[in-house]
Amino acid sequence: MPADAAFLAEIKLFAQFDDDERNVLAQVISDRSIGSAEVLFRAGEPGDSMFIVKEGAVELSVRDTVGQKIVLHTAKRGEFFGELSLLDGGSRTASATAVGPTELMVLAREDLLQLFRKRPEAALDMLATMGGMTRKANALLRSRVARNVNEEVQESLSMLDRIADTIAAFSGSMTFLILNLSWFLVWIALNMLPGLRHFDPFPFGLLTMIVSLEAIFLSCFVLISQDRQAAKDRVRANIEYEVNIKAELEVAHLHEKTDRIYEDMLERFNRMEKALANRKGPT
Repeated sequence: MPADAAFLAEIKLFAQFDDDERNVLAQVISDRSIGSAEVLFRAGEPGDSMFIVKEGAVELSVRDTVGQKIVLHTAKRGEFFGELSLLDGGSRTASATAVGPTELMVLAREDLLQLFRKRPEAALDMLATMGGMTRKANALLRSRVARNVNEEVQESLSMLDRIADTIAAFSGSMTFLILNLSWFLVWIALNMLPGLRHFDPFPFGLLTMIVSLEAIFLSCFVLISQDRQAAKDRVRANIEYEVNIKAELEVAHLHEKTDRIYEDMLERFNRMEKALANRKGPT
């Protein structure tokens, strides 16, 4: 039974299709019913079709770094999902589970290609819609995703923090060491050579006080910079921990997939053995 072309006009992905294109699309879309809590597909599984919710709702979810389920979205009437696998033929990026009894419309990759063969201009309309969705996604990523830990910390620094970092970096350079050494030698020479007015005679009490104050202030600047570097290291350690957890979860998911494939193979082998036994008959 053909799908309702008027209902397809409400779908954002087909908003730029004209009536003829939607009528052709309605001829190739099929219907599917799923029960409550039924898993439509899992993340990582191959996929070549997208789904549109006619009635009911479908929960889209992923697993976080500690293996807990995160609900990304609950698709309701008029909403679609699985379009990425439809377009690129890649694996599913999330799992889909029916919240209750649900009626779906299924658009397979081959059916979409059939539409494009009949109406090539429909491909441009669909690309225009996907381009708009991609632009919105890029804007969202730019506003929410941190580019780099060091860049984010650098942007949040105040003027005093930047001054402290500059002084701490300069105090650890060879230039600073050479300037201090030259200053000490000139100071001592001016206060020990005969014939000159000694403004800070031996044991150079004024010089000692100045050097002590310099050491105190430099220590404060270095400690401020070290505290900020320690905060960066903590953030970096957290990121590395999350990466390790993700790698561990990926390995666990691979084991789960391997186990499912192994179980499917055993089931198929059992069916094949039974079929061969029935063909041979009793001996």
